[in-house]
Amino acid sequence: MGMCVCGGAMLQCTFGAAPMPLTVLPDKKVVNNMPIATIDCNKPGINIPPFGVCAATGVGAPCSMAFTAPWVPGSPTVLVGGQPALNQNSKLICALGGVVSVIMPGCTNIEVP
Repeated sequence: MGMCVCGGAMLQCTFGAAPMPLTVLPDKKVVNNMPIATIDCNKPGINIPPFGVCAATGVGAPCSMAFTAPWVPGSPTVLVGGQPALNQNSKLICALGGVVSVIMPGCTNIEVP
């Protein structure tokens, strides 16, 4: 079990220079005034801002996220709007080689598998 990920969660990319907050659009289910994230909260510029300078390029270029798949794994039993909910152990893989992790889930009182 892990903690549920909500809007405002802090994310870090293994090649990114700085942690950034997750934005969850308000059309998601809301618990304790916080929208709950799902595996489809992976849109660059909408859900996830750039992580500053990207070390994957080797030349100090700005982060240009390239996500080709949703977050994995999603919760096998908790669905939000028909999509699996995220927990703090979910990862997002960038095509440039980075792995995005949740470093602070944004919710501290909701557990999901």
